[in-house]
Order: sequence, then C-alpha cells, then structure tokens
Amino acid sequence: MLDAKLLRTDLEQIAALLAKRGFTLDTEQLHALEQQRKEIQVKTQELQSQRNTRSKSIGQAKARGEDIQPLLAEVGQLGADLDAAKEAQDMILSQINDIASSIPNVPHDSVPDGESEDDNVEVLTWGEPKSFDFDVKDHVDLATAIDKGLDFESGAKLSGTRFVVMRGQIARLNRAIGQFMLDMHTEQHGYQETNVPLLVNHDSLYGTGQLPKFGEDLFHTDLGSKKFSLIPTAEVPLTNLVRDEIVDENELPIKLTALSACFRSEAGSSGRDIRGLIRQHQFDKVELVQLVKPEDSFEALEELTSHAEKILQALNLPYRKVVLCTGDMGFSATKTYDLEVWLPAQQTYREISSCSNMGDFQARRMHARYRNSETIKPELLHTLNGSGLAVGRTLVAILENYQQADGSVIVPDALKPYMGGIEKIG
Repeated sequence: MLDAKLLRTDLEQIAALLAKRGFTLDTEQLHALEQQRKEIQVKTQELQSQRNTRSKSIGQAKARGEDIQPLLAEVGQLGADLDAAKEAQDMILSQINDIASSIPNVPHDSVPDGESEDDNVEVLTWGEPKSFDFDVKDHVDLATAIDKGLDFESGAKLSGTRFVVMRGQIARLNRAIGQFMLDMHTEQHGYQETNVPLLVNHDSLYGTGQLPKFGEDLFHTDLGSKKFSLIPTAEVPLTNLVRDEIVDENELPIKLTALSACFRSEAGSSGRDIRGLIRQHQFDKVELVQLVKPEDSFEALEELTSHAEKILQALNLPYRKVVLCTGDMGFSATKTYDLEVWLPAQQTYREISSCSNMGDFQARRMHARYRNSETIKPELLHTLNGSGLAVGRTLVAILENYQQADGSVIVPDALKPYMGGIEKIG
C-alpha cells in the first residue's frame, strides 16, 4: 500500500507515475474524500471541545446549586453529534483505505517505460541454445514416453484440467530438482529453509497484495466462519511471518526459502499454454524471500536475482534476464527482473523466475517494521521475493534441453547425486 501522506501531498505526481503502469487514479474522487475528511475532522474536534467545556460547566453549576438538567441534555446531544461525526469520519477513512488498497505500487525510476511484455528490456543472455541434429520433441512427448511420467488424463480424472500425475523417473527428477535448489540456496546463498502452511488466512493474502484485487486468481475454502485460501506462492506465508512484528535491526537481512506446492486458478488465461506443465493449477516452486532495511533493498534485488540465476547456470540451461517495463510489473512490485529459460521445442525463452523488490509497499499493509538502532524508532521494512526456481518449468527445460535422439534424457551433472548417480532416464 502506498503511503497515505503521498496520496494527500503528492497526488498528481503519484497519478503520473501510476499512469506509466496503465493505472488510472481517480484524483478527483480522492481530492473530494480528502476534503470531506478534513471538514469532518475539524467538526469532530470542535464537538469534542464543546462537550469538554459543557461537561466542566456541569460541575460548576451543580456547586452553585443550579439546575443542571439543561446542561446534561446539551452534553448528551453533543455526545450524540460527536458519535455521528466519528462514524462519518470512519466511513470516509474506510472509503479512502479501500481505494488505497487497490492502487498498485509506483515504479522505481530505473524501470523502463512500456505498455506490455513487448517493451521489457533484455539485460543479458547466458549460455548458447543447443543445436540438435534431430527433430526435437516437447516435454510432454518426452515425459509421456518415459514411464508415462506425465499423466494428464489421470490428473483430469482426479481433479480436472491443468492437473497432472507424475510417475517413475519423471517424478523422481522433479523431486531431485526441488531438493537441489533448496540445498544450493541454504548452503551457498544463506537462506533459512522453512516449511510453511499451504492454507492461509485472508489477512496474509491482503498483506502481500493478493487481496482484495486478485481474489479470482486464488482457490478459496471456508471452514465454518473461517475463510482460507490455498497459497499462490510461498511468498505469502514467508513474508507474513513478520506481519505485525517489530524486528531488531541486527536480525536483518532475513533470508528465507521454501519448497511448496502452489495453487493458481489462472483466471483469464483460458486457452493459453494448455499443453503440458507451463501453466498448471498446482505446481511446485522454490521461493526466495528477503526482508531488509530500506537502503539495502535494491542491492538485495540484484543479489536475490543472482541466486536464481546460479540455479540455471549450475544446470547449464541457457536463459536471458529482462527488466520488466512499467506496464508489465506485478501489483506490489516497484522493480522486477524476469529470468526466461530457453525451450528448444518452442524455439523461444519462457519465464522461469520473477524477482521483485516491493519496497515498503507490502510492509505497510502488514505493519511489518524493524527498530532503527540510531533513532530507536520503528520503521517499515522492505520486502523482496523471487522464484528460485519454478520446479515444473525447470523440469520442462531439462527434458527439452537434455533430450537425445532416442527419446532419452541426460541427467544434468548437478542433479546426479540426487538421482542416485543415474546418468540418463528413459
């Protein structure tokens, strides 16, 4: 959530920055609500002052032996008027808060202007796409031929479309990928492995920005009067560990990672990537989260992104790194890098990781703070997150980039210890 002070003092500038994202801020509505808020605040203060003055008069009149009933009636009416004014003030503040909670983060100055993914800017490429002397197969054909390793028919029978059952060597390879990523991030990159709930409450989803605007993208469930949702990413529970907390400065940076199942309804994506693992309702992902001091967050973004890159490099998978333009960033992000891995069957790069600096946007929603050691005052944290990596998409990339003419797949060197030394599957 944006700082309410900015919406009051720099509304036009904020509106101009948001316009770069393709978001139109209704400045007239906010100006009108702010004017009403000021007027009611003044009225509330006046009524409070009048009631205090009349209340003192009651004691004085009583001491003089005067009839205090008129004063009691006047104080009672002032109290009722004050309650009504406070209620009106709360309603206006609620309207302002509802609007503020639906406003995305403003882009950082270093983010390129643009309207869509076509305007994203390539930062670098790593590795050379392999040339094959045979007709390449996509991951679905490859894995289906290996132990019927990807079984979409059974997934549909059990749950519906965009679910899959993995079997045999493919299931083992999928598990190996996740374990390898966790080990690398914890042993080499300094993250603490964390196991998190897959069901979270709505306060948690509000804190990281999924609610209220993106509720249709989630799977929801009610347990009596309690409302929960399946996590779209472990970013939600990991980041919310500091919700309503004040962290000691010497504990920062906090670096957390988790391998979890993720669940997304993929609302609005009908017809897109319906074949294979690219866009499933349920998938595994290793998430990276950092909680840092404000002055450290952009350096932390470079570091976190490099940690995701190290996984691709260790697996020798060609990829490119792009910085997202203003029109393609996620709701809570102020700057985002995407890593896109090369898929031979599609002859293109596809997203495998998105790494973002949220600034204090999420922290303000979560009331997540740290105590500044110099001022001894609590200040908002900066939060960052990224995929390190999406396990299913990494599986796709390995199958397609390591495939052989006979339909078998070479196991990348980095994964052989996790596969019991197996050199090849299929």
